[in-house]
Amino acid sequence: MPIEIVYAGPQAQIIASLELDPPASVADALRLAAVDPRFAGIDLQAATVGIFGIVVARERLLAAGDRIEIYRELAIDPKIARRRRAGARPLSKSARS
Repeated sequence: MPIEIVYAGPQAQIIASLELDPPASVADALRLAAVDPRFAGIDLQAATVGIFGIVVARERLLAAGDRIEIYRELAIDPKIARRRRAGARPLSKSARS
């Protein structure tokens, strides 16, 4: 059964096509990806993973055509980043009134 496993790093993206025998789980696909040198340095054991944008457990069984996404930790909390950006700009005329 064909699946894809993807990772978007800060500098590059990895997209790997894998062929697994059913029934196969997310964990099975991650074990197979771990031997691929392109995934070296990525903590596949601890990373949060999802399928098409939905976080899933490693025990989840795969279907043909699934795309496993390996998520990385955020460099900064989005709320903090927004506050920093907002604090760096001067207030508009309408905001001062």
